[in-house]
Amino acid sequence: MSPQNLVEVDNLTMRFGGVTALDALNMSVRQGEILGLLGPNGSGKTTFFNVLTGLYRATSGRITFAGEDVIGKTPQAIYRSGVARTFQRSRLSLSLTVFDNIVIGDYQHIQHGLIFNLLRRKSFRAEYETYVDKVRDLLRIFSPPLVGRLFEPVETFTMIDRRRIEVCRALMSQPRLLLLDEPSAGMTHDETDELMRDILQIRGKMNDLSVVLIEHEMNVIERVTERCVVLNYGKKIAEGTYAGITADPDVQTAYLGEAA
Repeated sequence: MSPQNLVEVDNLTMRFGGVTALDALNMSVRQGEILGLLGPNGSGKTTFFNVLTGLYRATSGRITFAGEDVIGKTPQAIYRSGVARTFQRSRLSLSLTVFDNIVIGDYQHIQHGLIFNLLRRKSFRAEYETYVDKVRDLLRIFSPPLVGRLFEPVETFTMIDRRRIEVCRALMSQPRLLLLDEPSAGMTHDETDELMRDILQIRGKMNDLSVVLIEHEMNVIERVTERCVVLNYGKKIAEGTYAGITADPDVQTAYLGEAA
């Protein structure tokens, strides 16, 4: 494994019956980079996220994260190793507060045993106040106005603020790798621009954080990524800078059809 690569993918294949969602995929994610993962619908992008995070077990091949093969590990073990993600569809609990939704992202460190909560009230209170400070600090990076609404239910927030809350929840565990699956879904262009500014800002605060971004908004990809990988029918068809991949005839054909 290259010392610059946090993730290395070797001949990764994922089949669902007769359908091959990932076909001998080889790629890497470098330490501290923002990588765009592109491709038409059904090209295998979300499947790759699901395999990397342990939701699916690959048919063959391997994924090495920080020097360890994660194939066969549980989602909980992969999360503990430093991988966090968001999903295409919101996974927030709308009736819970902003604080509740975000603090769940660090559940592995929370003392939530019955004895601790009932009998060690001072320790419980101290831990609670520590988490309030952590959540506020994270929200200040994204959107200072959210700090003052920490204990309001998420259902009262706009789509962009809900996305911010989801990203903050993923970052609560201080991951080394953040996977963002179409974070702009359901948002306007202006809201998408705002969210990308937030992501770049938090990346500036966490220099070692690697980000893999699935996104269909090409202006977003051009703006925030340092490198791109393009999939089609589960195969990697291009890799390089945004300018390089958009000039690639195979990429143009995959997105626009043979007429391109």
